[in-house]
Amino acid sequence: MLRTLCRGGGAVFKSADLAAPRLWGALVQVQQRGASRLPMNTMVLFVPQQEAWVVERMGRFHRILEPGLNFLIPVLDRIRYVQSLKEIVIDVPEQSAVSLDNVTLQIDGVLYLRILEPFKASYGVEDPEYAVTQLAQTTMRSELGKLTLDKVFRERESLNSNIVLSINQASDEWGIRCLRYEIKDIQVSARVKESMQMQVEAERKKRATVLESEGTREAAINVAEGRKQAQILASEGGRAEQINIAAGEAQGVLAKAEAKAKAIRLLSGALGEQRGGAAASLSVAEQYVAAFSNLARRSNTVLLPSHSSDVTGMVTKAMTIYSSLAKTRTPAEDGTAAEGAGGQRRA
Repeated sequence: MLRTLCRGGGAVFKSADLAAPRLWGALVQVQQRGASRLPMNTMVLFVPQQEAWVVERMGRFHRILEPGLNFLIPVLDRIRYVQSLKEIVIDVPEQSAVSLDNVTLQIDGVLYLRILEPFKASYGVEDPEYAVTQLAQTTMRSELGKLTLDKVFRERESLNSNIVLSINQASDEWGIRCLRYEIKDIQVSARVKESMQMQVEAERKKRATVLESEGTREAAINVAEGRKQAQILASEGGRAEQINIAAGEAQGVLAKAEAKAKAIRLLSGALGEQRGGAAASLSVAEQYVAAFSNLARRSNTVLLPSHSSDVTGMVTKAMTIYSSLAKTRTPAEDGTAAEGAGGQRRA
């Protein structure tokens, strides 16, 4: 038995050497997705990287050949399927779909998938690529029916994610993983395009009107705020001015009162000294004469006492009044005055 197999293997190797160009061409076709020809059943096989060769023994699944050197029994083993483990790109044909607002769309896309389990991809579905393509088309129509036309253009990323999620839920049984789905182009009818253009123009006019009204409102608010601030500042300035004037007048009154009080104290001290009465008489006479000199300066009508020329009598009468007032002061008042004077002197 072993001798027969060795002889058969030698014959196979000789035939392989003679048909090397033909075998290389078959291997090149296997690398292309959808190739109909399979590798020849030889005893020694070299599996390329990123490929999985499904082997059946006597019509039943036996194993999956890993990349590199592999040995088979030519009569019993047979390579039934060749699956590429690379990322596969499939163009989804253009198809029509109806959105939620009853707008017909022409949409196509690109599907990116990868075979994760060669056994399921070989025995779970007849044509995995065709099955995934049809699933992508039906899922895309279903997802587009849930969105309006405006949301289809705005939410393309979420739409792609939903399509990928739906495809993966169904393709797990086939051993295929959908990596991503991209919508290439979305086309609408000419009438819908005109409506969309009119909508865009109306939206732009609306935004321009709103911006203009907001500008006018902000300008009016700024003017009103400026007037308000000006009035507030003017009132604060007037109040500060009045406060300053009142403070100045109060300080002036206090200064005059203090000066008058000081003059009275000095006068009272001078009257108590020797010859103080004569000095007071002289001062009264001077004031009398100065008053008479100013009588006719401000008005033409002048009221004069009957004895206006008697300066001596006027001075004598004033001093008599002062003497009588000095005599009527009580001792208690004199004591209080003396204590006040003593306190002022001590201060």
